[in-house]
Amino acid sequence: MTTTATGTGERTQPALGDARLLRQFSYIDGRWCAAGDGRSFTVRDPANGSRLGDVASLSADEARAAVDPADRAFAGWSALLPQERAKILRRWHDLVLEHREDLARLMTLEQGKPLSEARGEIDYAAAFIEFYAEEARRPNVEGITSHLADAEVETWLEPVGVAALVTPWNFPCAMITRKAAAALAAGCTVLVHPSHETPYSALALAELAERAGFPAGVFNVVTGDAATIVGAWMEDPRVRAVSFTGSTEIGRLIYRQASATVKRLVLELGGHAPFIVFADADLDRAVAEAVKAKFATSGQDCLGANRFLVARPLYKAFCKRFAEAAAALTVAPGMDDADIGPLMNEKAVAKQEEHVADALRRGARLLTGGERHPAGSLFYRPTVLGDVPADALIMREETFGPVAAIRPFDSEEEAVTLANDSEYGLVAYLHSEDPRRIYRLSRALRYGMIAVNRTKVTGAPIPFGGMKQSGIGREGAADGMRAFMDLKYVCRDWG
Repeated sequence: MTTTATGTGERTQPALGDARLLRQFSYIDGRWCAAGDGRSFTVRDPANGSRLGDVASLSADEARAAVDPADRAFAGWSALLPQERAKILRRWHDLVLEHREDLARLMTLEQGKPLSEARGEIDYAAAFIEFYAEEARRPNVEGITSHLADAEVETWLEPVGVAALVTPWNFPCAMITRKAAAALAAGCTVLVHPSHETPYSALALAELAERAGFPAGVFNVVTGDAATIVGAWMEDPRVRAVSFTGSTEIGRLIYRQASATVKRLVLELGGHAPFIVFADADLDRAVAEAVKAKFATSGQDCLGANRFLVARPLYKAFCKRFAEAAAALTVAPGMDDADIGPLMNEKAVAKQEEHVADALRRGARLLTGGERHPAGSLFYRPTVLGDVPADALIMREETFGPVAAIRPFDSEEEAVTLANDSEYGLVAYLHSEDPRRIYRLSRALRYGMIAVNRTKVTGAPIPFGGMKQSGIGREGAADGMRAFMDLKYVCRDWG
């Protein structure tokens, strides 16, 4: 990486083994496209504010025009034999792994996450492509025992058509491949809109998709303002499916907009995960897993634990050891591969400050952290708050940063009530050694995913998703591919 002075301030020039992975334009119909009026937006490194470059910002008319090639390409792509689609997906997977280091460096520079985490995300992203390359071969015609004496009955799975995929900045590669690989394997063509804060990862994936041999119009990346781009797609009846990962607030808006053309929806929205530690838990394991659940991706993860509920007999010991572990985490730019990198923007840091100040004002205790870090304006110290009351903002809202809130509980019923007292329902973390309690809690917790005595639960073969206002539908597994397919029933009279 080199930094050079430019007319608009310092510019960070990524040192990539393959310079063609750094793309500035949208990718539509097999071509790299600037905005017609020359508009662009600046992408900055959150670690130091330096300019990485400027990326094309397309208009609503250009976003609508991007649907044309995707719609034209659908017939040919969906008609390919599944094994032919699988071969192209497999080539894309291999190219992603071949360029793992460059993709990780790009991600760290635009997103800020530690380099080792970025490398892990590239592996995670590639795993979805590999999984769906295999899954592409599996949707079958299914025969049904007929209820009619003179008829044969079948169901078919067919791709829905053009799919719009709207992805966030916190996982700029994996959220694309989890959606796109499933849709492409199903036979859909895709329009990807990445966050304006992290477009380079998406455009690098488009470069590799082109090399893998996707026909023109099958895989498209459209950059620009989210409301402008996505708003145009929501109005277009040719866009038959929309998959969105982001805030619950924006998810509700997309839900409303989709009603006009009755689009298929997959929404992966906010999380507010409880982390429950019972008195019979392994304390060493619970503390170690709590650190992972809270501070991975600098706390900027919808799966991040937000509310730590600890049985009173373990409460003091857990608070002390968790705070000590948090205080020992290193904070530095992602390229230095510390434990905690910068947050994405000033708004994210301000939210940490608001939540900490509110909790302390309501009687919480500051156990460690609680302020910005001298590494830079977007760095916040890993923070642990104890004795946090139930009415504190951090107990009601997703923090999306490196701040943990802990409160005690006295009974299993109280723990369940506190955990379920949220509009969100993505994931819950549970630590106990009692198999009967584990079963009861796994049933009682109103969350789409339950992690028992561990943190990492995600992967290509599992149906990722939540309940309540954490979203609808599932990503990953066979369910993720079926989200982009229609079920057709055929009843044949043989005469």
